[in-house]
Amino acid sequence: MNVDIKTPEVRMMNSCYNVFGRLLEGLAVRFASIVFCAFALTFASAEEPLLEFIHTGFENASPLDWEIDGEGTIIGRLVYDHERSSPNRANGHWHFEIQAPEKSQWTVILENFDNVWNGKKGSPLCDRTACFVSNDGQQWRPIETEVIEGNRLRFNVKMEGNRLKVARLEPYRLSDLDRLIEKIESNPLVEIQKVGKTVAGRDLEIVRIGDPGATHRVLLRARSHPWEPGGNWVVEGLIERLLRGDTDAKRYLSQYCVYVLPIANKDGVARGMTRFNLLGKDLNRNWDRPADPELAPENRALETWIESMIARGQRPDLAIDFHNDNNGRLHISRPNIELAEYLKRMKRFELLLREHTWFTEGSTGGNFHNPGSFGEGLLERYRITAFIHELNADWIAALDDYPSAKNWKLYGSQLCDVFYEYFEGNSSE
Repeated sequence: MNVDIKTPEVRMMNSCYNVFGRLLEGLAVRFASIVFCAFALTFASAEEPLLEFIHTGFENASPLDWEIDGEGTIIGRLVYDHERSSPNRANGHWHFEIQAPEKSQWTVILENFDNVWNGKKGSPLCDRTACFVSNDGQQWRPIETEVIEGNRLRFNVKMEGNRLKVARLEPYRLSDLDRLIEKIESNPLVEIQKVGKTVAGRDLEIVRIGDPGATHRVLLRARSHPWEPGGNWVVEGLIERLLRGDTDAKRYLSQYCVYVLPIANKDGVARGMTRFNLLGKDLNRNWDRPADPELAPENRALETWIESMIARGQRPDLAIDFHNDNNGRLHISRPNIELAEYLKRMKRFELLLREHTWFTEGSTGGNFHNPGSFGEGLLERYRITAFIHELNADWIAALDDYPSAKNWKLYGSQLCDVFYEYFEGNSSE
């Protein structure tokens, strides 16, 4: 018979060991549970990317195919728009919204900039390509970009809230035009005339500022290419200056009246396209012949209005078509007509721009010829002093600044003096 004889001291020691062992066992289980939960949360976060969505379902947003690559970079593939009966295709507009947690940071790479023009590949990117961001879609700020291998554009953004809009340039949307029209339409110096419709049935309007009986008439067109909002901001700045009602505004309008087709390609602007209308027509081409009313009703509407003005003895004395590119020059085209007087006027106009505005980029020279463009077509067919005015989309050299809406509106207000001096010095107009 075995007898387990334990002294009180031994029994007490065994009891302490049992209690301590159970305590260690409980701590081990809890530690294992914490480690498992931490691992599970880490694994779940790896499976659940921080990016919530890339939103492109709003006005003027660009068509975009996107994904997150293995390094967490947002890859955005722009969707080309195509010219009718042509290999030409265009990309140059981006406008989308990143939806992600506040304070998260993202690298974005945009692709599909291999444009085709007249059968040759070209790119809208350069080492100063601008890009703008906004938390609310109203206040915009520029960010730095980098052109990388494969003709792609890379930039970094930090989320200050959980929504961030990204755009090529500070957008000008149909709603911005509606806002402007609502603001000015009751002014007795303003007339809004509907002159036609787009392919999708949107109204096209000519906005008149000033007395239709004024000695001279200026015709301005903007946004025949949807990605190019600079002309809209210029026009808005000019309109606001002419309607200020001060002594200078009255002086300007005693000399000339301004007619504006503010958004020529409304369908393209609404859908975030780059160059063509909904039926693949370039609205800055084929002005050397009558417009096709089915394929380019936007051009036919303006053409009909011009012809009606000429029939009433009110031919525009000067016509400018505003565009954006990365050069910012005046395109002085040279059709096969007598050009001496026209070139003389264009030289004077350029000098006035340099004197009264921040313009410095210069103009095309030599034998520059752009068949079918708005400027050449109006000059050749209607004998209207007309030209294309490109606005630099990447940098304003004279201001040493990005091309913001504020800077373009300033340019529009400065043009009021240019027009006044131009007509004062051209009695033959």
